[in-house]
Amino acid sequence: MSEQPVIVLVHGAFAESAGWNRVIQRLHSRGLSAVAVANPLRSVEGDAAYVRDVIAGLGRPVVLVGHSYGGMVITQAAAGNPAVRALIYVAAFAPEPGENAFLLSGKFPGSSLGGALVAYPVASGGNEFRIDEDKFHHQFCADVDAGEAALMAATQRPVTEQALTDALTADEPAWRTTPSWFVHGELDLNIPAAALRFMAERAGSRGTREVAGASHALAASEPDAVTAVILDAAHHAQE
Repeated sequence: MSEQPVIVLVHGAFAESAGWNRVIQRLHSRGLSAVAVANPLRSVEGDAAYVRDVIAGLGRPVVLVGHSYGGMVITQAAAGNPAVRALIYVAAFAPEPGENAFLLSGKFPGSSLGGALVAYPVASGGNEFRIDEDKFHHQFCADVDAGEAALMAATQRPVTEQALTDALTADEPAWRTTPSWFVHGELDLNIPAAALRFMAERAGSRGTREVAGASHALAASEPDAVTAVILDAAHHAQE
């Protein structure tokens, strides 16, 4: 058996690193180390560069996990990176070169995210987006209770328009050469389940789990399902 990998968790837009807490608790109970990265949500390449720095700082093999827009970031960060032994896409984008989050979220009908967003300019140029707090529960995490949804809405991290429209620039997507696993919710309103199924199939997923009735916020609402997929990938990464 090779060295046990660190599980590196990368949140997406409208979330933050503590959103992985329930998954981390379950990983720790299984004796696995985990690090939840504070994804800047500014640009695909800039965010990926930061994730690569985190991976380099760990100095160990990693299983790289991305949620939502975080899938864009891990696909870029893992390209040509021998430390990354497996990729896990949690309701996440798995792009080809030239594809961006906006393009992929609209590839199949069913996303209602556009109507839930609030946009405003930022000093660095362009706009950033957050989900209207009154719409957050229904849009993002319909399967958690109202109190938790209110906390998630208040702690969400906005994402720039640039990040959502930046294309993958790696010559080859990491999922083409690194084993990948996928898990998503049946009732995801941000990225339609049809789009998530399409990306998993295209990537040659080693295992795809669709959770009946689940929302976009799987790490909060279905941590057991997410953890099970991570454990499968981590076991593979040690073989």
